[in-house]
Amino acid sequence: MTSTDLRLQTIVERSARALTDQDGRFHKRQLTDAVREQLAREDLDPHLKSAALDKLAQSLVTGFGEHRNPRRRRSGTLFDPGDIVKLGTGVWVWMDRATDSDLLEWSRLSRKNRVRVDLADAEVQDYVDQRIDAFRLHTDVIHLGELERVAFGWAADHRQQGDLFEA
Repeated sequence: MTSTDLRLQTIVERSARALTDQDGRFHKRQLTDAVREQLAREDLDPHLKSAALDKLAQSLVTGFGEHRNPRRRRSGTLFDPGDIVKLGTGVWVWMDRATDSDLLEWSRLSRKNRVRVDLADAEVQDYVDQRIDAFRLHTDVIHLGELERVAFGWAADHRQQGDLFEA
């Protein structure tokens, strides 16, 4: 992560903390508005503003790609000439112009992504199951942070390098 990325993340982090209620909750829309307000300030460092514009452009392109991702149509087909098939390494092809090798690559990547999603979901399910069992054993504990410290020995030195969150 570059220093500019870190500074942008710090803007988001500080805004999120300022919006967090006593129960630890905040709304994404309010956070988006607060970050936008910070980025629109006239005294914002030009390098930071440029990096924010890069992130905005990346987000818009990603959203465009997600919107154009092939999905089943009422007609029973995935095909739409205006959809985009993602081939990996940043290469996209209009569905209308995809070749047989493009379709094979798309299929291979789809299967690979499915496996990753399934593994990530299994990890989440195992984690939640363990924590729910621990909450049942530690009935005096209300919040996950306390449970992690009491039942699983979590300490601040477990934090990943680059994490901004201060417990």
